Amino acid sequence: MLTLYFAPGASSMAVHIALHEVGAAFEARPMSFKRNDMRSPDFLALNPVGQVPTLLIDGRPLTEVAAILFYLARRFPDADLLPRDDPEAEAQVLSWMSFIASTLHPARRQGLEHAKAVWGIADRRLGTGWAIGTYSIADIHLFRLYWRLANSLKPSPDMFPNLTAHHARMMARPAVQKTIEIESAVGYELPA
Repeated sequence: MLTLYFAPGASSMAVHIALHEVGAAFEARPMSFKRNDMRSPDFLALNPVGQVPTLLIDGRPLTEVAAILFYLARRFPDADLLPRDDPEAEAQVLSWMSFIASTLHPARRQGLEHAKAVWGIADRRLGTGWAIGTYSIADIHLFRLYWRLANSLKPSPDMFPNLTAHHARMMARPAVQKTIEIESAVGYELPA
């Protein structure tokens, strides 16, 4: 049994998308920043850091977007979210995931110019297709952060043309549409 603790539009959105991509049955538990749900004693007992996503796997918590995406891709290999029998391609996915978590995610806290510079690197690195040439968990993780950037800073399409095209491809995916529909219905209340 899988249970996803998520906050609409937060980083947990990537895991939510991946769960729909793999077709896994799961229970969704929306959390609220306004109600301070992530600081409740019950939630802190599951995830002492007090962050989403938290995925319960038969009652055992797994945290951190990259780890959960990797777990889902490995547990549901038929979804083809991680290359099989190609260690270099798998390492490229992990390289993207590390870059996303360590460089792109904290960039907005370091000022607009820094954010533009690192997103420019991501745009050039991405090129005109999927992150590693085929759709993978790296694309899901990248999309969620760019989705937030696009909705908050509203960069012109020519500022990051490859990321803009990637965003459009992702928005056409049924798993993304379903996740956005569900999370929109709960309501976005993203932290600053």
